[in-house]
Amino acid sequence: MSSKRYTEEFKIEAVKQITERGYCVAEVAERLGTTTHSLYSWMKRYANPVPQTNRLDDQAELARLKAELRRMTEERDILKKAAAYFANNPV
Repeated sequence: MSSKRYTEEFKIEAVKQITERGYCVAEVAERLGTTTHSLYSWMKRYANPVPQTNRLDDQAELARLKAELRRMTEERDILKKAAAYFANNPV
């Protein structure tokens, strides 16, 4: 049993069909006569890595969002109390 050998260009183009053109792995594998396992391993090797975000930026954003949530919750509670007050004491 011999396995097919594919060129680097072939593998890169196959990966591009999945990552850039949006085709599903099974569809590309069937069309090209390869296995999905091969395509997944080629994707690991040839796909552009996802840029890593800066962890400090993520933590700063999380802290900002938590502070905003806290402020919005306080504002909501104040408005609830005001609405209840005016509902019980019409002008």
